[in-house]
Amino acid sequence: MTNVQPVKRIALFGSTGSIGRQALEVIAANADKFTVAVLTAQNSEDLLIKQALQFNPDIVVIGDEKKYNKVKDALSSTLIKVFAGEKALEETAALDVYDIMLAGIVGFAGLKPTIKAVENGKAIALANKETLVVAGDIVMNKAVEKIAPIIPVDSEHSAIFQCLVGETRNRIEKIILTASGGPFLGKKPNFLVNVKRDHALQHPNWKMGAKITVDSATLMNKGLEMIEAKWLFNLDPEQVKVVIHPQSIIHSMIQFEDGSIKAQMGLPDMKLPIQYALGFPKRIANKFPRYDFKKPSTLTFEEPDVKTFRNLLLATDALYKGGNLPCILNAANEIAVYAFLHNRIGFLDMTDLIEKTMQYVTFIKQPSLEEYFDSDAEARNFAASLIKL
Repeated sequence: MTNVQPVKRIALFGSTGSIGRQALEVIAANADKFTVAVLTAQNSEDLLIKQALQFNPDIVVIGDEKKYNKVKDALSSTLIKVFAGEKALEETAALDVYDIMLAGIVGFAGLKPTIKAVENGKAIALANKETLVVAGDIVMNKAVEKIAPIIPVDSEHSAIFQCLVGETRNRIEKIILTASGGPFLGKKPNFLVNVKRDHALQHPNWKMGAKITVDSATLMNKGLEMIEAKWLFNLDPEQVKVVIHPQSIIHSMIQFEDGSIKAQMGLPDMKLPIQYALGFPKRIANKFPRYDFKKPSTLTFEEPDVKTFRNLLLATDALYKGGNLPCILNAANEIAVYAFLHNRIGFLDMTDLIEKTMQYVTFIKQPSLEEYFDSDAEARNFAASLIKL
């Protein structure tokens, strides 16, 4: 008698972003294993409509309420329920219409829906690192309380997660997050002072959204990942390390107390960790390109240049101090990246803006969820006030 696995119902929060689009490719290629229950987007209504017509979910949510009528009218010939607004995102996350949420909303905006899903005991395929950066203690405590599995989608955290399978009784000495170094690896401040938006968006290895690509160029992405890793894997700050690995073949490593190191390798393709998270605990066969050991290739490693890329130092400081400091760091960074992408500030100005905001906003050692939201708002307002319009 064959063991037929039930089809997993996926709620894709952030379906029009880079992770969302790639997740839909994975789902389309595995229609016997996955079905789409929920699609959400903030602004990209045309793509959301196209996705909804193709995948026929139960529910569609458009974050921008001004675009509700357009989405509603376009889907009027279907049975799809259409909602709009931030509250609708939270309410949909709380519904029992899906099995696993792919949390792909970029930035702080992804926190509230993810918390709602965790409160309802839903499995989370977590692509939104800011959820744990901002309120990792609260989210992980709720996940334990509600027995809600959190499976990381970030390639680095997916690598650590995969390396930990079968190692539950073995103590981790440290984890080593690999970073490509981005498009400006080896560059110094006299070069970076002239960097523009288009330069920063040319990542050598990965295809990602604009915000994450800029974070990669400043090394803030790796800093946020350090904080996320602390919460995901219940680590002390000194157990989390970063190494530059320009080829992006080794996605991260664990060193155990006996000195052994386990690494997860593969070509840089986000569809692989997305598929792993959605299919967990089973691996799913695919036709993704494979790494070819026959081709001459050198894998290299080096220490990050934290004197030039000071965002990594700021994030490390937030990692060690904890409290609401990672929340402040994240909020200021979101404002800084937005301003840089709109040509309001220079590349190096982003770090200065983040540092000043971290020094200004009041530090709280053990914040409540409400205090996290207040810290986020205060940090955004102060960071925005520093930008000369």
